[in-house]
Amino acid sequence: MLNSTADGKPFAAVIGGGPAGLMAAEVLIQGGARVGLFDAMPSVGRKFLVAGKGGLNLTHSETREAFMARYGTRRGQLEALIDQFGPEQLRKWAYDLGIQTFVGTSGRVFPLDMKAAPLLYAWRQRLTASGLTFYMRHKWLGWNDQGCLRFETPGAAGGEIAIRAQVVVLGLGGASWPQLGSTGAWTEILAARGVGLAPFKPSNCGFDVHWTDHFREKFNGQPLKSVSVTFTNAQGSTLKRQGEFIVTPNGIEGSLIYALSAPIRDEIENTGSASIHLDMAPDWSHERLADRLSHPRGSRSISSHLEKAVGIKSVKAGLLWEFLPRSLFEDPHKLAAAIKNLRVPLVAPRPLEEAISSAGGVTFESLEKNLMLRATPGVFCAGEMLDWEAPTGGYLITACFATGRAAGLGALDWLFR
Repeated sequence: MLNSTADGKPFAAVIGGGPAGLMAAEVLIQGGARVGLFDAMPSVGRKFLVAGKGGLNLTHSETREAFMARYGTRRGQLEALIDQFGPEQLRKWAYDLGIQTFVGTSGRVFPLDMKAAPLLYAWRQRLTASGLTFYMRHKWLGWNDQGCLRFETPGAAGGEIAIRAQVVVLGLGGASWPQLGSTGAWTEILAARGVGLAPFKPSNCGFDVHWTDHFREKFNGQPLKSVSVTFTNAQGSTLKRQGEFIVTPNGIEGSLIYALSAPIRDEIENTGSASIHLDMAPDWSHERLADRLSHPRGSRSISSHLEKAVGIKSVKAGLLWEFLPRSLFEDPHKLAAAIKNLRVPLVAPRPLEEAISSAGGVTFESLEKNLMLRATPGVFCAGEMLDWEAPTGGYLITACFATGRAAGLGALDWLFR
């Protein structure tokens, strides 16, 4: 068993090497604890690095009210934590690591070089210099009868080691992208201890559509740009967003769809089906479209007329052919109405393992205000393993940092109470 009090300092174990776990470890070290960080993967921050491949979106610069509203029904649980470590504090923290940030045209905040790797490298270097010990390839198995943490790790006698810690912070992630370490396997361990858990659901996910073979083969991978999506649930609540998304072999995905994925997912779960309505010419009025489509097309085909008259071509035209009867194309007013309000039926959310993030996990009712488990005193939880969700745009990462910091502070209070 690891000698957890070799230098006289209380020992804190942080399990999970994502942003939440790393932030908790940093807080604990700064507060005077000796800290070991354990992760089943060969290196830390693997999902963080993949999320930053297209440009690391750290946070968002919008107003506080708009920012907090992104957390939906969990705003009440997260608001105070984010107020303590929100967008401005996160940018200052990155600056102290030598990472300057900028606000993009969309309001999103990125590192100047757009990359995740330099930030993670600088952070790990600072943590190591501060005394954090990393234990990679250590898969957490729960607790033994003596209350020690059990880890499966290569090279250990019997394949397992036991570690006694005075406090534990869990930052084990949700259940999306399991190949990067977030498998959700920890739920069985905590459920056995009486911790309340909400089932995992895909969040920021795509959806299946029953494409015809022709449409799938011709338009797979093509983006729909400058479109507006409207979704109305069975209770009559309507959401509308503008942006772009992508056609996939199975359906649709992309930032515009992710922004609406939670209510769409819930509608399918509650009623068995859901539809979105596309406005494929949001800058055009119905009257203008109908007027232009009413012009004689002469010898031009209908597809050519759509392109020449109103700029509807490629995948947008393909969607019209996919969902409309041919006879409707002869009526300019009905065709204009379809361009402005095309119904696309959605079958099901894509599988959890494909989702950007997950909803579900440890319920806030199972936690004290400092994020300590009521059923297991001295054990704190942070990050995506908690039952909350948010859209992409910097909101996920910000809340992971904020809850990691809060769990670290709670663990410090427990250690030195």
